[in-house]
This record gives sequence, C-alpha cells and structure tokens, in this order.
Amino acid sequence: MHIVVMGVSGCGKSTVGCQLAKRLGIEYKDGDELHPKENIDKMRSGTPLTDADREPWLGLAGQWLSERDDGVIACSALKRSYRDIIRKKAPNTFFVHLHGTYEVHLERVQGREGHFMPTSLLDSQFDTLEPLADDEPSVLIDIDQPVEDIVEAAYQAVR
Repeated sequence: MHIVVMGVSGCGKSTVGCQLAKRLGIEYKDGDELHPKENIDKMRSGTPLTDADREPWLGLAGQWLSERDDGVIACSALKRSYRDIIRKKAPNTFFVHLHGTYEVHLERVQGREGHFMPTSLLDSQFDTLEPLADDEPSVLIDIDQPVEDIVEAAYQAVR
C-alpha cells in the first residue's frame, strides 16, 4: 500500500499523513525532508519552485515508497506530471488530496511557525494545482473539518 497525502501548502499533509500511517500501522515520511537545501532556500526566499526543481524531489518521494511494501508520504504532488514521476517508481500509489478554499489554506499557513513556506507562495501553488483525473486512484477530502474526520475519511478511502 503506497499512499501520497497531497495538496497545496497548509492543507495538513504532514498532520494527516502521520496520523493516517499510525492508524494503518505503516511507515510515514514527510516529503519536505527529501527536498535539497537549494529548494528549501528558494521557497524560503519566496521564489516558487520550477518543474525542474521539483523533478528530483518527486523521484525521491516515489523511490521512498518503492523501497517498502507499505508507506505514507506527505508530498504536494500538485500536477499530473508530478504524480506520474512518483508513479514511475511506485506504480500503485493512491493519492489522498486534501483540499480547501484559498482562505482556509491562507489562515493555516499564516498560523504556522518555523516552516520555510511563506504565504506569498500560496498563489503559485494554487495556480500549479491540477485536479486528479478519473484514472488516478484517489480521494478528494475537504479540509474544513476536524483532523480526526479527515483522517477517518482518508482511512476509509484507502481500505
């Protein structure tokens, strides 16, 4: 079972991904840990990542999944082409897309402390986001609800 918890910044990927993995009894990885320092520095400075910046990172996310029988990784995976990179390494990946309004995301990003992602990049993430297609194994979950309900919806979708 390979699961990517995806969405734009502030959707709760790390929180939901970690709790979902615990509930399933499988390993969890925060995809941000796989970013090279250059990507972190670029985002911290308010510069959006390019597809070329993201490609090696997405490959590492797919590799992390492929190296284990079961795993949950938090990774934005905003475009179909990004998800395809992950699926090249881990073909049977299921995507849990956490989605909400711009206002909900903005409020969450503004409330975070110590994270490298500034609110100024939220627009570029929404601009980059491509909805999951019908042929992509996935579920779309509204984030404007308690975390426990989001995790339960994700759990039910992947079971």
